[in-house]
This record gives sequence, structure tokens and C-alpha cells, in this order.
Amino acid sequence: MELIQFDTIQVAGLSVRTTNDAEMTPDTAKISALWAKFYGDLSPMLDPHSRVFGLYTHYESDHTGAFDVVACADSLTGKNLEEHQIPAGNYVKFQHTGEMPQAVIDLWGEVWAYFASEKCAHTRAFTTDFECYKSEQEVEIYIAVK
Repeated sequence: MELIQFDTIQVAGLSVRTTNDAEMTPDTAKISALWAKFYGDLSPMLDPHSRVFGLYTHYESDHTGAFDVVACADSLTGKNLEEHQIPAGNYVKFQHTGEMPQAVIDLWGEVWAYFASEKCAHTRAFTTDFECYKSEQEVEIYIAVK
């Protein structure tokens, strides 16, 4: 884990609004269907240099409230896609390698444990957090901090 400063990144993709509680129940979970649609409909439009992201944005409050999840890439364009920005700022970076989607699930567990710890040196901003998929088995999560 390390503190990173990012410049703004323009992305486009598809989104859903959900909560962490909704994602714990298969009947109400939306994120896996979002990614299935992204890879089914949009992956043919990706080029070899595309960076694929999962954005968590428009937080209602904190991790207990609703938020938007955007499956997106920095190389997509099209009238049926939503355009978003990963805002410039300070982010704490976490990384993990393993079988997807379990690697992402495990890494979010590390994120939540870190920010729940009394020894945590950072405060979450709850602005925009994001996953960056480095390969089929490597993911990085960036959490915006104050």
C-alpha cells in the first residue's frame, strides 16, 4: 500500500447504482451483471493499450450508503456510453494478484480492514475510488483520501 497522486483520467462505460448490502445477496447484486455486459458488449471495442477501470463514485454518504459503479476504459467512445472522470487527487493504492473476481473481492477486504484499523494513517474522501485491471490476474484499487 502506498500514497499516489493521480492526474485526471477520462473514461467511458456503463454504470449501475448499488449498495454494499445489496451486493451481498445474489438476488439484489448488480456489479457482476454490469461487468458481464461490459465484457460482452464493449470488450471488442478495446485496443491493446486500453486501461480498464471499475469506478466507485457519487457516494450517498460513506461505505454504508448507495454509490455508482462504472465499468469503463480510457479508450472507449460512443453515444451509448456514459463519460466519467477519475478526478486528480491523492489515492492510497492497494494491489493483488490472483484469480478474478476473487482477487478483487480479497483486495476490497484488505481495503476495508485497513481503513477500519485504529492505526490507519488516512481518511477516506468518498469521492471517487477505482479499480485498475492490470492484467487478467492483477488488479490495483485506489482509494481517494483527504
